[in-house]
Amino acid sequence: MSKIWTKKPMSAFEDDMKSSQLKKVLGKWSLTAIGIGAIIGGGIFVLTGTGAYYHAGPALALSFVIAGIACVFAALCYSEFASILPVEGSAYAYAYGTVGEIFAWIIGWGLILEYAMGSMTVAVSWSGYFNKLLKMFGIHLPDYLTSDPASYTGEGFSMNLPAFLIVLFVISILIKGTKEAAKANNLIVIMKVSAVLFVIIAGAFFINTENWNPFIPAVTNVMEGDKIKEAYGIQGIVSGAAAIFFAYVGFDAVSTQAGEAINPKKDVPFAIIVSLLVCTGLYILVSLVLTGMMHYSDFNPQGKYPDAIKAPVAYAFEIAGQGWAGYIITIAATIGLISVLMVMIMGQSRIFLGMSKDGLIPKMFSELHPVKKTPAKSLMLLGILIATVAAFTPISKLADMTSFGTLFAFTMVCVAVWILRKKEPQMPRSFKVPALPVIATLGICINIYLIWNLSHDAKLLSMGWLALGVIIYFTYSLRNSKLHKIGYGETFKAEQEPLQKPDLDL
Repeated sequence: MSKIWTKKPMSAFEDDMKSSQLKKVLGKWSLTAIGIGAIIGGGIFVLTGTGAYYHAGPALALSFVIAGIACVFAALCYSEFASILPVEGSAYAYAYGTVGEIFAWIIGWGLILEYAMGSMTVAVSWSGYFNKLLKMFGIHLPDYLTSDPASYTGEGFSMNLPAFLIVLFVISILIKGTKEAAKANNLIVIMKVSAVLFVIIAGAFFINTENWNPFIPAVTNVMEGDKIKEAYGIQGIVSGAAAIFFAYVGFDAVSTQAGEAINPKKDVPFAIIVSLLVCTGLYILVSLVLTGMMHYSDFNPQGKYPDAIKAPVAYAFEIAGQGWAGYIITIAATIGLISVLMVMIMGQSRIFLGMSKDGLIPKMFSELHPVKKTPAKSLMLLGILIATVAAFTPISKLADMTSFGTLFAFTMVCVAVWILRKKEPQMPRSFKVPALPVIATLGICINIYLIWNLSHDAKLLSMGWLALGVIIYFTYSLRNSKLHKIGYGETFKAEQEPLQKPDLDL
């Protein structure tokens, strides 16, 4: 059992960086655009509606504040790690080098959940805006081709076809190359930020302050699907923060691209912090404008505006009598969500790449295209899986499970960076977390508290996912780990130097 505590030595990570075949094409601002591209999307264009109705009401702005604070603590810890280990794999790689293989595997397995469910959620969100865009031009797709089976009110077969097709489209872009994908993302990010600023400025003229009264609604029960749940009040603000945490997955995506960064030790920490601060401010302002324009109770999917919860920002302007603005927002959201999906699937494939290079998952996930130098096989498999699940699963289930994976990874990064600071204080760091014991403790406590406030179903399903991961680790990964096969590494209980330096790319 001592093998499960094996840690990957820093020299092994250095070998990985030197032998990496990934093209280093991402600069400081491209990395920042990747972070903003992933963060601005589902949180603003979709989760504002579900967060306001099912959780916090107008106090959703406070939910974003709480989530943003929790993210700042984790982002600082991510930044220190990124300045030490600029490799693909994100929190998985960080844990492998500090806490041990079993923890690294659990975090990696949690990140797979985070990015897969996040991609599926965004695909379903995109479908909602795409359908609204088609309706604006008089095109109506049949319900059985735009609804998952749980949401379909008719009889017979149904699937969310637009969600299925958009995933396949994004996969085709990502296979072509990281540089090409980054260029497309940069253009989309400019469009998205412009649209968000438009929402904030234009929407401010249509705010009815009565919609903010009371700002924190009294605790009551609401119907979510076929279940009754408690919403609003202080607890609703906290549960809202947990539910919308998925919206902040973007800055984690920056760290997954470190292997393709030109100057990762400086640029990745910069991109993580800047993208987080910019997007948190935009989230808070948009949520205030949205709940001021439209009463939170009007996002009820069983109410007067049943589709408002799927495309809340566009509907808020439409209800305010500004249909022209709805066109702008719907077009921007439809195009903008593509970049979120692009970054999430890209991040997912890079986590697979890191785990596969270590032998913990099959080799095919680390095989690169001979010309494009992208993990084409991994991307194609991911595309089929994500597209299929997105076509048949409700968005609320997907978003909550994404939040669990994100919060879990953030918690473990706060733990791991503290351990590394204690065990390797002399290690060069171009970025250091100030007051680390305080920051790490606050990050751990807040993230665990938000996990506790996720829905019961999300926690149950996520725990089942982690249990499955543990089974796979002991039946496959432990036996195929490259560090074990070559007898190299440090143990958590008794550290020791390797007898010889291995070639990890055998």
